[in-house]
Amino acid sequence: MADGDVKRVKELIAKKDEIEKQIKEFQEVLESQKGVGMDGNLVDSEGFPRSDIDVYTVRIARNKIICLQNDHKALMKEIEDGLHQIHAMARENEKEEYEKPKLDETADLVPFLKVGSVTDGSPACQAGLQKKDKILKFGSLTHKNFQGMQNVASVVEHSKGNSMPIILLRNEQKLRLSLIPNPWSGRGLLGCHVLPA
Repeated sequence: MADGDVKRVKELIAKKDEIEKQIKEFQEVLESQKGVGMDGNLVDSEGFPRSDIDVYTVRIARNKIICLQNDHKALMKEIEDGLHQIHAMARENEKEEYEKPKLDETADLVPFLKVGSVTDGSPACQAGLQKKDKILKFGSLTHKNFQGMQNVASVVEHSKGNSMPIILLRNEQKLRLSLIPNPWSGRGLLGCHVLPA
């Protein structure tokens, strides 16, 4: 995440706070003028400027408040955009972290499933699975918590429409894939046949 973006948003927030403080000060000026506010009359019943308030001060304060409120609105939009960017970048960074194979995480994994076949055009095919791949991790399943093929069906069903991490061994090389179980033109949600290793 770019520190510059965070710094910019912090500066914008400080600016926003300053504007809010100024608006409050001008509102206090209006309150001090017999509580005339933003839309109280500045003329008396005969159409003359009211003598019980400082009309000039009220007009200046009102004008300043309107200008500051417009600035405030524009700033809020900028802050919102900035925050969206920061969050998007944070998500991107998390994704990158998530996709990097963590050596410690994969070190003690052993294959517990193997891929028997993969159908062309299926979610499994799009994810990059290949026949004979040995699976070390399938979603939340590893050799440690795998009890049977029912576990696989359950993980697939719960991951429907969402990205599911897969760590596998292909030609003695560890690979990390992302599979999204989804309905497609063929049977099931994956389009591949996996068997216990």
